[in-house]
Amino acid sequence: MDSSQPTSPRVPLSAGLAVVAVVAIAINLRAAATSIGPLLEEITESAGFTPTGSGLLTALPGLCFAVMGLLAVRFAVRVGLSRGLAWAMTALVLGLAVRPWMPSPWLFVAVSGVALAGIAVGNVLVPAWIKRHGGLNTVRLMTIYSSLLVLGGSLGALVSAPLAVSVSQSFAASGWQSSLVFWALVAVVPLVIWWLVSVRTGHDFPRGAVADAPTLPLYRSRTAWALTVLFGFQSMNAYVQFGWLPQVYRDAGIPAVQSGTLVAVLSGMGVIGGVVMPTVIARARGLWVWLVLFGVFTTVGYLGLLVAADTLPWLWAVVLGLGGFAFPTAIALIPARSRDPRVTARLSGFVQPIGYFVAAAGPFGVGLIHAATPDWTLVLVLLACSGVVMSVAGLLVARPRAVDDELSVS
Repeated sequence: MDSSQPTSPRVPLSAGLAVVAVVAIAINLRAAATSIGPLLEEITESAGFTPTGSGLLTALPGLCFAVMGLLAVRFAVRVGLSRGLAWAMTALVLGLAVRPWMPSPWLFVAVSGVALAGIAVGNVLVPAWIKRHGGLNTVRLMTIYSSLLVLGGSLGALVSAPLAVSVSQSFAASGWQSSLVFWALVAVVPLVIWWLVSVRTGHDFPRGAVADAPTLPLYRSRTAWALTVLFGFQSMNAYVQFGWLPQVYRDAGIPAVQSGTLVAVLSGMGVIGGVVMPTVIARARGLWVWLVLFGVFTTVGYLGLLVAADTLPWLWAVVLGLGGFAFPTAIALIPARSRDPRVTARLSGFVQPIGYFVAAAGPFGVGLIHAATPDWTLVLVLLACSGVVMSVAGLLVARPRAVDDELSVS
C-alpha cells in the first residue's frame, strides 16, 4: 500500500461492538493449543505419533506463531487489521474442524498448523487493532484481551479431558476427536463477528506502509529486545506447561482429569494477571519488583514439582500461575511501550514471532530430553533456570521508555 493512499472510509465502531469483538477473539486464541496437553496420551496413541512426533506436536503452537507472526503485519498492510483478523478466524475454524479426522500424524500436524496460523495472525494484530480503535478505552480493552486470552487457555485445559471422557462413555465414540471438534464450534462466534466488524471498518491499517514509518529497525531498540526475551521465555514455559505438565503430573500418579484441572488452575491464574497488570502498567511508577517476582515464582514452582509433585500439586500449579502473570504483562507492554499504532504493529510483529521461536524450542526440547532421560529431573531443573532469565529481562523492560523514542531518527 502506498504511503499516500488513504485508508478506506470506515464507520466508527461503538465501544460495545469493540468489546464484543475483543472478547470473542480473545477467548479463542489459546484453546486450540491448550486442548492438546490433557489429551496428549490419547492423541499420540490413536494417531500413531512417535516420541519425536509428540515433541513436534507440543512445539507446533510456538513454531506456527513465530513463522506466521513474521507475515502478519505485511498481511494487515494489504487487507487491513479487521479483515486480517476475520481471515485469521476463518483459518482457525477450518483447521480445528478438520484436524481430528486426519488419517496420519503428519496430516494431523499440518492441519493443526492451519488453525495455529490463524491464531498467530490474531496474536500480532489484536494489540495493534486495540491501539487503532481503542481510543480512551485502550487500557480497558487490553485488560479484557489479556485476561480472556488466558481464560480461553484455561478452558481448553479444563474442559477437554472431561468432555472426551463424557463422549466416550455416553456415545461409545472417539472422545478425544469430539473434544477437539468442540473448539471449532466455539470459534464460529468470532469468525462471524470479525467479518461484520471488517465490513464496518474497511481497510483500517494506519495510513502509510510500515516501511515508510520514519523509524530505525526494531532490532536497534533495547526495550524491544528485552520485551522479546521476557515474552519468549514466558511463552516457552507456557507451552511446555500446556503440552507436558499434564504428563508430569500423570507420571507422578495423578489421574488425567485432575492433571488437566491442575493445568487449568495454573493458566487460570493468568486471568487475575490479565485483569490486574494492564492497570498496574498504566499507573505504577516502577514495574521491576513485579517482573522480578514473576521469574522467582517460575523457578520456585518448577523446583517444587521436582521435589513434591504428588504431595503438593495444587501449590505448584498456583505458584507457576503467579509466574505466568508475566504473559499478560508482556502483552500489555506492547501498546504501553509504544505510541504510534504503526510502531505498535511493528513491535508486536517483532516481539511475538521471535518470542515464539524461543517458545517452540521449549516443548520440542522437553520431548527430546524426556525421551533420553529416565525421569523429569533434568527437564525441571532447566525450566527452573528459565525463571532467572525472565527476571533479568524484566528488569530491563521495566524502564518506562517508549520504543518510538529509541527508534527515532535524529
